[in-house]
Amino acid sequence: MNPSRRPVAKLSPFGITSIHSRNPYMVWWWSAAFPGFGHFLLNQYLRGTFLSLSEVIFNTLGHVNQAIVYTLCGNFAEAKAILEPRFVIGYIIIYFVAMWDCYCSAVYQNKLYRIARLENEPLPNMTLFTSEVQYIQPKSPLAAAVISLLFPGMGQLYNHRIGLAFYAIFWWWLYVVLSHAHESLIHLLSGRLTESIAVLSAHWLLFMPSVIGGSMYHAFLIAKEHNLLFSLGQRQYLAERYRSSAVRIFGKSGDNG
Repeated sequence: MNPSRRPVAKLSPFGITSIHSRNPYMVWWWSAAFPGFGHFLLNQYLRGTFLSLSEVIFNTLGHVNQAIVYTLCGNFAEAKAILEPRFVIGYIIIYFVAMWDCYCSAVYQNKLYRIARLENEPLPNMTLFTSEVQYIQPKSPLAAAVISLLFPGMGQLYNHRIGLAFYAIFWWWLYVVLSHAHESLIHLLSGRLTESIAVLSAHWLLFMPSVIGGSMYHAFLIAKEHNLLFSLGQRQYLAERYRSSAVRIFGKSGDNG
């Protein structure tokens, strides 16, 4: 059997890519919250990038977020009038296909993960690239989540997901600028509530809660998984290093002494 047929993790200049057991329904839920986010949880970054871009483009062209705002305000006629059916149909198709695809991928990756753990291929510990140094180290999941709350994308940078980090940072700046969130905050802190509300762009603002939540959850989960990878790598190293040792730290099974 080829020992590298099903590796658990791989290091590249863009970060640590690994497979882990996932709850398919949680992956499905995050894809429903923002198409592409479920695929990011599965380390399928090209799919996630394509789908998240599709979500923003088709949502904007179809005026979906504006229609949601009108609907929540009870203005159903305005919501119906503002929608662009040509783009809304494409949006709906991509939305449901993304949910279906990430659920199926999660189910299959769980099977691959169980087989990969049985094969127990040695994990990489550190790799030097021309542009980057990548290594598996213990992380604080709480720290990853908190810095993602402060600025989405920073938690991914903390977890060495370089490409995803700058992709998230770029889009967060775009959401902030186009929604006028910072201007609204300044007006609010100055006591000008009317101006604070008036300056906001609801379309771009509605993207932001999902982005914050998704960034926090992804950063927290990946940090936990890096800790598991570090422990697994240490266990593999020690088992190989002291394979021939006569010392038994824990004694034999059933030994009460």
